[in-house]
Amino acid sequence: MRLAELSERSGVPTPTIKYYLRERLLPPGRRITATQSEYGEDHLRRLRLVRALIQVGRVPVTTAREVLAAIEDDSLDHHHRLGAAVRALPCGPEPDETDPATAAARNTADELLELLGWRSGLATSPAFGMLVTAITALDRLGYACDTAHLLPYARQAEQLAVADLDVLEEFATREEQVEAAVALTVLYEPVLLSLRRLAESEESNKRFGSGS
Repeated sequence: MRLAELSERSGVPTPTIKYYLRERLLPPGRRITATQSEYGEDHLRRLRLVRALIQVGRVPVTTAREVLAAIEDDSLDHHHRLGAAVRALPCGPEPDETDPATAAARNTADELLELLGWRSGLATSPAFGMLVTAITALDRLGYACDTAHLLPYARQAEQLAVADLDVLEEFATREEQVEAAVALTVLYEPVLLSLRRLAESEESNKRFGSGS
């Protein structure tokens, strides 16, 4: 397909595709004339992945290039390729290491992961830092945030992770699965937040309201 068709099928404007080509986020097409190239289905899949990273995930171009390099690294298994994409997504503020409460929060997070039997390597994840920051804020405001209170949330997260990976496996290719991992991580988080708030409203009505 020519560039115009690639743009039409992907929904990405032609100038944006040219920018991705210049930034080496998209491999060059097969040259057919001095001024024209031809693109295939692989380019279409890659373009959808780039769009998921940059437009949906708000990942900087430099970071997106690193993620794409990891995806193409044959020495990495599929787990690490997925991880490279999801880790690149923005995760919120880093823990304030000058705050004495951060060390206690980190200990709580470590204890929670150990209690769950999750791998210790997760402590290097940006999401772990976000968890530490959240625990620090809860503790500072006087809300319960020990492992006993956090454990039910973590157990629900385990079930959500199973559902997430089940959805990913519905996609045929690994590149499509990486694209979906980025898009669904970003797009499903508002879904989870809204469902939680709706469920809390329903439960509150049952406990404290008329129940009707």
